Amino acid sequence: MNITLKQIRAFLAVVEVNSFAEASELLHLSQPALSITIKNLEESVGGKLLARSTRTLALTPEGEVFLPVAKRLLADFDTAFIELLELFSLKRGNLSLAVMPSFASTHLPQHLLSFNKQHPAIKVKIHDVIAEDAVEMVQIGKAEFAISFDPGASDDLNFETLFSDRFVAAFPKSHPLMAVKHVGWQHLVEFPFITLQRPSSIRLLMDNILAEKNIFLNVTFETNQLATVVQMIATELGVSVIPSLYKKQLQALNLEFRELSSPVINRRVGIITRRRYPLSKTAQAFIGVLRRYYQ
Repeated sequence: MNITLKQIRAFLAVVEVNSFAEASELLHLSQPALSITIKNLEESVGGKLLARSTRTLALTPEGEVFLPVAKRLLADFDTAFIELLELFSLKRGNLSLAVMPSFASTHLPQHLLSFNKQHPAIKVKIHDVIAEDAVEMVQIGKAEFAISFDPGASDDLNFETLFSDRFVAAFPKSHPLMAVKHVGWQHLVEFPFITLQRPSSIRLLMDNILAEKNIFLNVTFETNQLATVVQMIATELGVSVIPSLYKKQLQALNLEFRELSSPVINRRVGIITRRRYPLSKTAQAFIGVLRRYYQ
């Protein structure tokens, strides 16, 4: 069966005005062309939908049954087309993104505000999960893209750098390290150290770099979230090294932070997407907000 939208529109126009002549003008078709369109529709469905004579035009019983179906099909098409136009024009839509907590709780809100001002009808679902989970959510298609640390070389992922984040030493203002002008890693080995549990990418990066330098920290507390690390520092349980993304949280808790040297540890923060999978117009618009801010 090969029924076209043109045929359905023609059928409904004829029924609405009860005249082939008027329907032809309404549709901007010649009467012969309109007659052929209706004939083709009737041949497709297997019988007459309109009973025609020189004086009268009426629906057949089958036409009466088909009429509400035709109206519904046309309405569904129009609605779907309008919805599609609204998606492309960002007048509606949904966006799902995965964001590591250190970015979600610091930089993300201001970008959401900018995006929402431009596209208030877009609904955004944020998965604030650890960096490793953010990458996985993109890989399995649960999030269109992620904002996280560089996951390294991958056959199925693309990474676009937004900025580089330098790790800083963090400790209470009452701590002996306050007297040290330039804090190095060797200063930290003297105190209880708070860090993320393995296999955190941050922990692995730090362990690998320090092992090369023969620096061994006094790891006393391990946890899964950087926010917990910060709170533990504030409780004076020890010192830590965290991404500078958390500077505002450290300041809010009246904690001190210093840039570290020997060695310096940086990690690139950026946008992770799946290769060979196009992004929605909505995702492209949000990434545009990020690019304008950082680049």
